[in-house]
Amino acid sequence: MSPRIRNLGELRSRLRRHPQVSDLIMAVLLLSVGLPQLLLTDPSKMDAPMLREPDARNAILVTVITLTLTLRRTLPMTALVVITGLQVTLAVLSYPSSVADVAAFLLAIYTIAAHRALAHSALGGVIAFVGFNAMLVLYDVHTTFVDYITGGALLIGVWVLGRNLRLRRAHLAELEDRAARLERARGTDARAARVEERSRIARELHDVVAHHVSVMTVQAGAARRILDKNPESAREAMTTIEEVGRTALSEMRRIVGVLRTERDAAAPAGRELSPQPGIADLGELVDHVRETGLAVQLWIEGEARTLSPGVDLAAFRLIQEALTNILKHAGPQARAWVRLRYGDHDLTVEIEDNGRGAETLLSDNGDRPGHGLVGMYERVALYGGELRIGPRVGGGFGVRARFPLEA
Repeated sequence: MSPRIRNLGELRSRLRRHPQVSDLIMAVLLLSVGLPQLLLTDPSKMDAPMLREPDARNAILVTVITLTLTLRRTLPMTALVVITGLQVTLAVLSYPSSVADVAAFLLAIYTIAAHRALAHSALGGVIAFVGFNAMLVLYDVHTTFVDYITGGALLIGVWVLGRNLRLRRAHLAELEDRAARLERARGTDARAARVEERSRIARELHDVVAHHVSVMTVQAGAARRILDKNPESAREAMTTIEEVGRTALSEMRRIVGVLRTERDAAAPAGRELSPQPGIADLGELVDHVRETGLAVQLWIEGEARTLSPGVDLAAFRLIQEALTNILKHAGPQARAWVRLRYGDHDLTVEIEDNGRGAETLLSDNGDRPGHGLVGMYERVALYGGELRIGPRVGGGFGVRARFPLEA
């Protein structure tokens, strides 16, 4: 950017910050044209023989009228009243007008309409119109009807122009304000989405870590107990621990991967993240749990249907969390039953056990659900389902959820 353009930009910004300065410059420019025109005009050659010869008092009045423009944006009503009053004074004294004071009169009308509310601008318009008629009467000039209509239309047109510009500015300000509100709302929605996504990732991590670590803990305990008596079975348990640990690491890597904005540059080309687990992986989940020594039976009733990805994942995680809780709390002799029932409009998931974990599962404090149960409620509620959790008749604990299959 050249220094000249930069200097012009700085000048414009300073004039916008100090409107009185720009109005003063405009008034001086008007006077530089209006005063020579006033003093060099011969009233005797005009169609107005009653006008007096311009003199110093006439020039002073025109100067004061024009310089009053410096108040037009800070005190528009005051400026209009002063300019109109002095214009009428020129008519009373039979002094001729000039380009400068007539332009100041029109600018005062425009300003009151453009910078004040309707009531004030209408009052200003009435004052200007009354002053215009008073000047016509005082000058005693023969004015045709067409001339009168033309002069009145000019005043009204200037006032309407000011009002339209004010309404346009108000409309643009409203659009800018609305855009700012929408931007703030978009930022709020984005923050809410990030919070929801963090909650979802937290639930995923909880489910993955709790289930796999529970399986690994049970297997490690079994391996330790039979290490001396049955090394082959202990070796199988250690193999299961290794497989479960690898699966846990893989799932955690996939979940944490969604937090990255870019793929790791060192990752092998073409490597894809594994898909989310679902009901199709339920058999593998039950097999892992059985390897810990917990007897689990699985029933699937009704005609299997394709589930939405969200419901598919939620149902799987619900069963995973419930079986994890059974491993933690039900005791070594417990049995578990998992039942899926496909209805016409819903999917029912039931997980029950006959263990002794009902007293400790609900809460560390006695009656408030733990994080796992809260995650269950959140998952089911997210898809419009219903969840019931509580002690089972005859002992044990039961979890029953219903997922609607239609939105």
